[in-house]
Amino acid sequence: MPRPQLLFVVVAVSVLLAGACAPVVDDGNVAVDINAAALQAQDAVDAYGASARERAPVGADAPKAPAVAVARAVAPLAPPAPGTPGGLPDDRTPLSEAPFTPDSAQGAANVVQTYYALIGEGKYREAFALRDSTVVGPKTVNAFATDFARYSEYHANVGGPSAIDAGAGQRSVTVPVQIYARLKQGKTPVYQIGSVTLHRTDVDGASAEHRRWHIRTIMLKAAPRG
Repeated sequence: MPRPQLLFVVVAVSVLLAGACAPVVDDGNVAVDINAAALQAQDAVDAYGASARERAPVGADAPKAPAVAVARAVAPLAPPAPGTPGGLPDDRTPLSEAPFTPDSAQGAANVVQTYYALIGEGKYREAFALRDSTVVGPKTVNAFATDFARYSEYHANVGGPSAIDAGAGQRSVTVPVQIYARLKQGKTPVYQIGSVTLHRTDVDGASAEHRRWHIRTIMLKAAPRG
């Protein structure tokens, strides 16, 4: 009740000030001792304050100050833009949105996009199956999964594929990639730039598996942070 208390104090102070100038007032009927009235008013103010303090919550019931956020905010990943250091090539030619065949260059780029999407979803076994046995790196699914389990998030931007390099029944395509990820330890961001080369065999008698695009090499290097 802040407002009544304020008014009561003002009245009490006014009475005290008045008492200093005119100790006794006689209205013809009753003589009023203003000093005594002021002391009574002050006693009432003091009693109200003590009562208010007794009613105030203490200990666990007392209102708490707003908690201060101590957790460090993690900035979102910001991979460099195309055409900038660490970014994909700034190719102004839009990729065709027409349907493509699995054995085309766009089909190879789609394998790369699928590969990194599976890693980002934690589907390591499916991603591992898209690699050629000659790829440098983990040679088992478990080792592959352990390698990527270090990240809290893992993403890739995929650029336009090169033309198919064909010769003696062998086909290869190179696809530029940009990695942006975050390590669980220390929440450290990771930015990489490089390329993925895919291979497939196109000769008579080749199995359906050998005719599919498989990732043969992955070349990545550290890129400037976004």
